[in-house]
Amino acid sequence: MKKLHLTLIIAAALVLAGSAGWGFLWMYASRDSVPEGVTLIAHDPETTKASDGKLILRNTADLHLGGLSIEEALLELDSRKDDVLKLPLRIQANESEMQQRVWTLEELGVVVYLEEAKQAIQQLRLGSVWERTRYRWHFPKELTGQLRWDKDIFMSKIRGQWGWLDANEPADAERMITDDDKVVYTPHSNAYRLDTGKLFGQSMQAVEELLNRQWADGLKNSGDQDPKNNEEVSRTAITLPLALREISANVTLARLQSEGIERKIMSFTTDFSSSSAGRAYNVTMTAKTLNNWDLAPGEIFDYNKVIALTREHYGYREAPVILNGELVPGIGGGICQVSSTLYNAALLAGLDMVERRNHSLPVSYLPKGQDATFAEGAINFRFKNTTGKHVIIRTVVSGGKLTIKLFGTMPGNINYTIDSKTVKVIDPPVKEITSKTVPSGGRLLLSSGKSGYIVETYRTKTKDGKTVSRERVSRDTYRAQPTVYGVAEGNPNDGEIGKGKQLLEDGVAE
Repeated sequence: MKKLHLTLIIAAALVLAGSAGWGFLWMYASRDSVPEGVTLIAHDPETTKASDGKLILRNTADLHLGGLSIEEALLELDSRKDDVLKLPLRIQANESEMQQRVWTLEELGVVVYLEEAKQAIQQLRLGSVWERTRYRWHFPKELTGQLRWDKDIFMSKIRGQWGWLDANEPADAERMITDDDKVVYTPHSNAYRLDTGKLFGQSMQAVEELLNRQWADGLKNSGDQDPKNNEEVSRTAITLPLALREISANVTLARLQSEGIERKIMSFTTDFSSSSAGRAYNVTMTAKTLNNWDLAPGEIFDYNKVIALTREHYGYREAPVILNGELVPGIGGGICQVSSTLYNAALLAGLDMVERRNHSLPVSYLPKGQDATFAEGAINFRFKNTTGKHVIIRTVVSGGKLTIKLFGTMPGNINYTIDSKTVKVIDPPVKEITSKTVPSGGRLLLSSGKSGYIVETYRTKTKDGKTVSRERVSRDTYRAQPTVYGVAEGNPNDGEIGKGKQLLEDGVAE
């Protein structure tokens, strides 16, 4: 009896223990809450481009779900997802409200993936007592959520608002010299291009930082705000400047001004109102080619280039030229009035002469010693820009007058003057030519000669009205024109006297 009684007691104890254990399992499996210590993390090992072309946000602060009822946990996940999707993102081009736009993250293509976490929580209610017990016991401490951005949608929104910026082109700074000789500068303007890639990255980072701060406690007030309400958005929206790439102008204002075209530094005028139509045309077209000629610092001006360009674009007409010391019809008469006018302007600006020759005969439009001739292939006119800055040559032809102006940099207290003096007068030679009208043994004056000259020209530099230097810039010889006599045929002195090298020059004899 005692053994039976003991057996019954043990059996009863086992039944009670089994019942208690089963009851404990049933109670454990039937809990309607998320196990303690469970958190949701919006985390992925790396931010990588997924196979579907979307990007994954990483390193967002944990959301604690442990201890919440299953319904509360599911509602919390839906609430947080809704908060994120309604989060306003304001892109601001400038401080003006007209140049900003607000979108919700959902409008920008953001998708929050919490389905796996929700399914894991819902699974706590499914299966047998034993299955639920095992599932709850092994329930993961971390549930994973993902925040993905659709880059194509994001780009489309941004370009739809500010895509017109990509059509803008930079404008170079400009320099204009007005009719009244004022130098006016127009600033450059740069263009801008959307840097959507940079803005996309900044947006992801800004949202990630916000979620790191507020995800666990709920996004403050964001879910209740209307993203179209600017006052509300100003308190809750993430605000980012519009990311732009600057496209610089090729010529900036600073670069253009650094060339040193500050003012008109010199001007010189000659008169050609008595010239023939052909000569006036040649002066005008050569001046047109010369207009706006830009000389860099240290550059040597070459008049031969001006002549070549004028011939190419406009051509030259017949006008008097000097050939072998005499005025004869020729092509290009008048070109030396342009070079001579420029010569005087350059001298008065203190520039250095490299190559210059006077005419063989004096010219009417300038004092002796102050002209500069040109003979293609033989005589050129060249000078060097020694100002240290750019020099621009401007020409004006009006009322039978040619004015050449130089624009650049020159101290206001510096002044140059030019003076020439005749150091020797050359007597005219005598030239005899045969003439059938002269009786045998006779001699007839056909034309009176003209004296020649040796002339020295000086340039004087003054500073603050005081002479600081005086230099001789040239010593020129003007050929004397012979006195011509007619003699009868057979005279032993028949022929030209002192025939020299023929050089084609243009000019007008005094």
